[in-house]
Amino acid sequence: MFVFHPLAESTRSSLIAGGLDPDAIASLIRMALAEDLMGGIDVTSTATIAQEHRSKATFGSREVGVVSGLPVVAAVIETVCGDNASEFHTFVADGDRVTSGTILAEVSAPTRLLLTAERTALNLLCHLSGVASLTRRWADALEGTSAVVRDTRKTTPGLRALEKYAVRCGGGANHRMGLSDMALVKDNHVAAAGGVSEAYRRVRALEATIPVEIEVDSLDGLAEAIEAGADEVLIDNFTSEMMTEAVALRADSGSKVRLEASGGLTVETARAVAETGVDLIAVGELTHSARVLDIGLDLEDQSVNS
Repeated sequence: MFVFHPLAESTRSSLIAGGLDPDAIASLIRMALAEDLMGGIDVTSTATIAQEHRSKATFGSREVGVVSGLPVVAAVIETVCGDNASEFHTFVADGDRVTSGTILAEVSAPTRLLLTAERTALNLLCHLSGVASLTRRWADALEGTSAVVRDTRKTTPGLRALEKYAVRCGGGANHRMGLSDMALVKDNHVAAAGGVSEAYRRVRALEATIPVEIEVDSLDGLAEAIEAGADEVLIDNFTSEMMTEAVALRADSGSKVRLEASGGLTVETARAVAETGVDLIAVGELTHSARVLDIGLDLEDQSVNS
């Protein structure tokens, strides 16, 4: 039976500092490792490496990007190796830009266990760094404007908290975490409720304090959403000209409602969209289509024995 070790307090504190729940992360890591082990052992590492053998290894970036997930890697190493049997040191921080050849972290641990942890650690680190890297491309495109790129709920099941953390590492902002912390009244809600105003009224009757965003696809819909009292309005599939009109309509109304553009946006057109005066740009691809950042684990010293 494989033994999962608890996280060290320092690692728990690092996760908390990043807005992550250490117990939820520990549970996710154990699930990922259990999926890899399939109720057995790491046959290859157990067969080829002596139990007492230790190694030092480095996590290194093989391309340009933004790193995210180093505290999670530390948690993976500790879960497999135990805090007392392993040492993990970072040379960069989550959110840092890295280039090909940048050493991100160094680990010393029993070699068998280190290689058992390798794939789970890299799967998470590469994916989260990919999300952060893509988000940074969008954030860079918006630099100098007042607009902010924001994620959606189009996340990998079970990885939402981590993917949204990676978005923050890349310079983006988070939309709602789930269905209960904010209301987003979309076209189907409006149709079922009988109109924008009635949908808003029903949300406020149930929850008086949470933010309410209303999706619209026309300037008339925007005017109705502003009049209803929406905190934010999602202007979906508006042209740049319509976005400019939407910003002017808001100004004329005296409202402080925030406008969020969505639908068919690309990083190449992001700046032009931001320059219309919208506040937020909703981008689902940050989490559902980010390519992993190429990061590897390389054994540097295979002769360290206990």
